[in-house]
Amino acid sequence: MYSKAYIPYRGYYSSPFARWQGSLQNEHPVELAATTAKKWLASKGLDVKIFDYLYLGKTVGQLHTFHAAPWAAALMGATHIPGCHISQACTTSTTCINQAAAGVEVGLFETAFCLMTDRCSNSPHTIWPNPMGQGGKVVAEDWMLDNFNDPIGKFAMIQTAENVAKKIGATKEQCDEVAYRRYEQYKEALANDRAFQKRYMFPVEYRKGKKEIGVLEEDEGVYPTTREGLASLKPVLEGGVHSFGAQTYPADGNCGVIVTTREKARELSADKSVEIQVISYGFARVERAHMPMAPVPAARMALSKAGIDIKDVKVIKTHNPFVVNDLYLAREMNVDVMKINNYGCSLIYGHPQGPTTGRGIIEMIEELVMLGGGYGLFTGCAAGDTAAALVVKVS
Repeated sequence: MYSKAYIPYRGYYSSPFARWQGSLQNEHPVELAATTAKKWLASKGLDVKIFDYLYLGKTVGQLHTFHAAPWAAALMGATHIPGCHISQACTTSTTCINQAAAGVEVGLFETAFCLMTDRCSNSPHTIWPNPMGQGGKVVAEDWMLDNFNDPIGKFAMIQTAENVAKKIGATKEQCDEVAYRRYEQYKEALANDRAFQKRYMFPVEYRKGKKEIGVLEEDEGVYPTTREGLASLKPVLEGGVHSFGAQTYPADGNCGVIVTTREKARELSADKSVEIQVISYGFARVERAHMPMAPVPAARMALSKAGIDIKDVKVIKTHNPFVVNDLYLAREMNVDVMKINNYGCSLIYGHPQGPTTGRGIIEMIEELVMLGGGYGLFTGCAAGDTAAALVVKVS
């Protein structure tokens, strides 16, 4: 349990997410994230000199990212600080925030910036020399497409979802109903001219052509969803329950979160009456090929370290690449599956990997503020049948 790590109110942002091969497909994710963060800080009147360290969360290889965090810091104008590159699949943002909180807790630094970004679009096609191969044939990997499959068990990610669905007896009708509910929740974030999203979302600029600059101000590529439409979609795997409408899709985007001391958070806060404390972190790994089960033990670990019960939690958010993630969590933790993930989730607005859970945590904080405070639990799965969870308290 942490006692010294805080997030300033509105000391965070997320860009809109764009479905892969959309408007952000040609933007370098580190350059885009750093320049966006620099503009966001300027809009807040914040000087980059407040930062002592930077955590860069990114999972997809890109040009020059050997230099990773120090490069991102320099692009932000923070040439005085070093940093660390964290790549932990879908739990990257959660772990970046945890590492920053741990650093503050032990006095390693006062203020860190967590910058999470990825571009799933146009991902690398990597080759490695293989002199011992037949005729010296190289070893090749398609960074995104090949990693939709687990290299240990040689199974597809969606197979892990179907394995868990079979274990709990989930039906396609149940999956479709929850998928539709998630879309309805996302639409609530669009109400009143996107009032909820405008609490945290910051636009990004991208190149539309050699001389034309575009601005992405809202999510791009979210499909309108109906019960009838979901019912008409066939399961992706023979005998399965998940159609394309009951799973997420790759995307592009970035987000940033400031983690600091209580005193500094109060100084940087947009409203000094709001206090956001990072309480605890949890992690887990479950049996092979059952990835959607992992968020439950990770959540239980985070709750245990926080010294609270699930009944004490006011807002629950998940990274749910498959609907069964939420069905399993609801069953195991005795919560209403229809009342978690208000205002949006990765199932609907897409999964850029690095920044995915960061946006979810930001949305969780904003919902807690709207509700007058309380505990929030974020939990989500990641490749390798793993997961990570975070508990925050808003006062």
